[in-house]
Amino acid sequence: MRRAHTVEEVRAAEAALMSRLPDGALMQRAAAGLASAALEMLGRAYGSHVVLLVGSGDNGGDALYAGAMLARRGVRVSAWLLSEKPHGAGLAALERAGGRTITGAPRSVPDLVVDGIVGIGGQPGLRAEAVRALDALQGVPVVSVDVPSGVDVDTGELDGPAVRADVTVTFGTHKVALLADPAAHHAGAVHLVDLGLELPAAAVESLQPDDVAALLPRPAEDAHKYTRGVVGVRAGSEQYPGAGVLCVAGAASGLCGMVRYVAGASAQVLAAHPDVVTENGRVQAWTVGSGGGADVATMLVEAQEDGVPVVVDADALALVDGPLTVPAVLTPHAGELSRMTGESREAIEAAPLRHAREAARRYDAVVLLKGRHTVVARPDGRVRITTTGVPWLATAGAGDVLAGLIGALLAGGLSPFDAASAGSWLHGAAATYASGGGPLTAPDVARAIPAVVRGLL
Repeated sequence: MRRAHTVEEVRAAEAALMSRLPDGALMQRAAAGLASAALEMLGRAYGSHVVLLVGSGDNGGDALYAGAMLARRGVRVSAWLLSEKPHGAGLAALERAGGRTITGAPRSVPDLVVDGIVGIGGQPGLRAEAVRALDALQGVPVVSVDVPSGVDVDTGELDGPAVRADVTVTFGTHKVALLADPAAHHAGAVHLVDLGLELPAAAVESLQPDDVAALLPRPAEDAHKYTRGVVGVRAGSEQYPGAGVLCVAGAASGLCGMVRYVAGASAQVLAAHPDVVTENGRVQAWTVGSGGGADVATMLVEAQEDGVPVVVDADALALVDGPLTVPAVLTPHAGELSRMTGESREAIEAAPLRHAREAARRYDAVVLLKGRHTVVARPDGRVRITTTGVPWLATAGAGDVLAGLIGALLAGGLSPFDAASAGSWLHGAAATYASGGGPLTAPDVARAIPAVVRGLL
């Protein structure tokens, strides 16, 4: 599990650890991890040229100490000081190791830029001098220290210019901005340096393969189709039969014992999935809404009458104006959440973590806000952020497959939060598997789910 902590939590843990360590030991650990990552990006030490963009405070100190380590390995290191008060001991260490300071752009293009401009305590946005320095070094690979400078560390939001890194080396724990978009989109690949911090439970997490494997429902030795769970699907209609077919494809991926289909596209569903039952009966969960057309209001009412958890998707989301009568997973994209809440789509996309949490509280449900990094929020504020998937997943019908998959996991016995977060992870991983680096369609995603599950198990 990747766990992301707030600035306050990190600082408290660092203070507790520093009280037990010699002065400067923690910064040396961080700098060593940063220098190692920089060397890996460079590919070679001797003859390489690295420019440090150095602000004030400990973030700049990490960059300077790492620069000293690189200089001792034969790297030519230049520190572009963007503050009148750089970290004194770090600057002295760099100069002793042969590094030098500069007051403007280097004469030759460097091989790597180290972003040590603003630390985790900085305000969002960058000062004009920092922006000019980044513009002068545009096109050079960037490694950021702890977080990309300029992002809002605790929210993942942006308020002005921010560094766009190729790699971010973060210390002790992940920060929220490294998981939550739009800031996470600026982080590049994230490398965690373990500092040995003792941290509290995190409110923001990201599932990893082992976590998903542990959550997946497994059949008992004496299992039959009913003990494994039955998911009901009320999706698709005469107007939109394909949505029903795709929703069933996600539900019928083998993670529960049976799928019941009760909506207006039975002929098309049976043609694609002859194992599906097309009559009413007991279920352990419902998925409702995808392509429901004129029947969607009835679908949502009837699904709640069974008293089992429900996944509310697509057309049915427009009917949700408060808490449902049963446990629910709501699966909007930013446009759908905009129509539900009255907030603009642009505002939601600029602050998905905040808006997903607010919607979860408002509707007393698990809210899965789709995006590049999908946010799954509980009413109590706990969040899981999905980082699997590829851009090719932005394709028609993929959301229908996801809704069916989450319904199957609910029917298999997972809680709404676990079903939504594990389902989102599997959906993204299946897309990556099916894509192979190229285009894919929604049916490709559904067909890849069993293979991804086999790989996990």
